[in-house]
Amino acid sequence: MIRRFIKRVFGDSKSPSSGKPNDNPLILPRSKHGIKRALIDSCALKTCETLADAGFNAFVVGGAVRDLLLDKKPKDFDVATDATPEEVRRLFRRSRIIGRRFKIVHVMCGRDTIEVTTFRAGGNINGEEEDERPTDETGRILEDNIFGNMAEDAARRDFTVNALYYDPLREEVHDYFNGVADCKKKILRMIGDPATRFREDPVRMLRAARFAAKLDFHIDPATRKPVAELAGLLDNVPRARIFDEAVKLLMSGHAVRGVHQLRAEGLHHGMLPLLDTILDDEQGKRFIEAGLKNTDQRIHEDKPASPGFLFACLLWPQVQRRWKEIQAEGEKPIPALFIAMDEVLETQRGLLAIPRRLDGMIKEVWALQPRFEHRSGSRPFRLLEHPRFRAGYDFLLIRAESGEVAHELGDWWTEFQDADEESRKAMLQADTGPKPKRRRRRKPKSEAAASPGEEIT
Repeated sequence: MIRRFIKRVFGDSKSPSSGKPNDNPLILPRSKHGIKRALIDSCALKTCETLADAGFNAFVVGGAVRDLLLDKKPKDFDVATDATPEEVRRLFRRSRIIGRRFKIVHVMCGRDTIEVTTFRAGGNINGEEEDERPTDETGRILEDNIFGNMAEDAARRDFTVNALYYDPLREEVHDYFNGVADCKKKILRMIGDPATRFREDPVRMLRAARFAAKLDFHIDPATRKPVAELAGLLDNVPRARIFDEAVKLLMSGHAVRGVHQLRAEGLHHGMLPLLDTILDDEQGKRFIEAGLKNTDQRIHEDKPASPGFLFACLLWPQVQRRWKEIQAEGEKPIPALFIAMDEVLETQRGLLAIPRRLDGMIKEVWALQPRFEHRSGSRPFRLLEHPRFRAGYDFLLIRAESGEVAHELGDWWTEFQDADEESRKAMLQADTGPKPKRRRRRKPKSEAAASPGEEIT
């Protein structure tokens, strides 16, 4: 009996992700999977209970189940159900239907949002049958609102470890593709034929790299095999989706590993093509790794982290290079910096669709860097009052850690900002630079119009 259970959990020699799912999945009780109901987000529980009370099936699904099996704290709790988006919308007063390619329902619960999806048909997971979903010439799915049952929904998910369904009422895990076993083995395996699934949605290749880095998983060889051939399909994906995936990777808390995983798989050309230029330069590589490491540490310490700051780090080596070139052409340093900033951002916008709303923060962080060089007079005091001082200071420390500027400069600002007023004044350096020209006071027009020696009344 024990051997029969182990075979059911860990599978046999047949690939667990091949073929269609069994309509009768492996159902694991709490004693076998260890996920307690108390670990589920209260809003997700309430959503499942409301759907169940209305006669529908509802499960916590995907990454939350996977993370709980791995003893990790889930970032989001998503719900899957056999209710249509319109039926879900009618059950929750504070909800809305969003999406065109995928219709989903956002259920608002206090300050949290629970994403509710309807079970969808799995489509053509092995490339053997005609798929009813509309696609473009490369096979990318354009619309996917064909509803199905839970088994079909499991088949249309990307990886086996993401095709797990947790019933919070019975505390059971429904497993169609041996995803629990793959979690235990730390294997990332595509459901169905990898080439077909990557053609349906090329972003899955980026997700594979991100999950492998985030979870410290090994990508199954059959899943990895078609990536090199199909990586070019990312050029056909809307840039906004690429940007969203880039933010998820960079803000995962494992950005350093994720960036190197991207490059190892040859996928950075479709997401962050600048990596080749940066990582092949030793100074640029040290700076980028220091910036990514800083963000990873902040996320692990539950400190705020900004995508704008990360992209400021990623693009800084290019800004520096262009800044020097423009100065060599005869432009003064500060105007040259602003020209370089605009050029680099505009170029990257065409490649990555960086939202313009991030421009202000990115540019301010860059523009503050020359001001840290001035440590005399009133300028350091004015810089402390700048609203972006902290972000600019953190950026300066990354520059110092990478060897771009002297550690002494970062240390000086660390001490200066924490010192009292008298200590700050004592720390100021002598102003050895050229003194600014004093403006000549203009005479009033009436005075200027008067002839020499003429009294003005």
